[in-house]
Amino acid sequence: MRSLPLPLALTARLAPVAVLATAGWALSAPDTTAPADEPRAAASGPAEPSASAPATQAATRTYTAAPDPCASLAKKTIGSLVPGAKTAGKEIASTDSEVRRTCSWNALKGYDYRWLDVSFEVTESDEAASKTYEERVADKSGGGAVDGVGDAGYSVVNLTTEDKQQTREGTVVIRAANALVVITYNGSDFESKKAPSTDVVNKGAIKAAKEAVAALTDGQA
Repeated sequence: MRSLPLPLALTARLAPVAVLATAGWALSAPDTTAPADEPRAAASGPAEPSASAPATQAATRTYTAAPDPCASLAKKTIGSLVPGAKTAGKEIASTDSEVRRTCSWNALKGYDYRWLDVSFEVTESDEAASKTYEERVADKSGGGAVDGVGDAGYSVVNLTTEDKQQTREGTVVIRAANALVVITYNGSDFESKKAPSTDVVNKGAIKAAKEAVAALTDGQA
């Protein structure tokens, strides 16, 4: 198989860095595929109310730490969304890993390239998470609601073209209590120079979001 040079923008994405960029295409309905049955790592559970803390504060502080993002998806899901990627993923360095963690998977299989990020961010309260969620959604117009996942969800897809090479990227933002889950998923075909369809990207991102939110909330069971 002949090798093709990658466009500069996409070559940079092969490096282990976090990418969260979107802008707006309206999306299809969320994927209804059942979650994979592979085991997931349990996330941190609800915080135990402090004896000295006000009851209202304890009630809104559901999560105290971000779970391991690299263990938030089933291996089967990673293999499906990012063919050829190492299922262990690569965690991105964070200034505060207690409340903010991101894991990335990327691979080039043949001419098909895929990139997937899963990020968790824990805030001080439901109100703080809700404010951050609204701010991020406001910057990503043209998308649609993701129903039935967390307390609020939003999904948007963006198509870009550089040097005649298309890349389609989807972002899903979910608020669950005082935590945010952000999924970034994109892909390109370097032979056809086309990108996967909006439906493929949207459903893939939402599938990852469902599993990541489940990993976050597993500790409550």
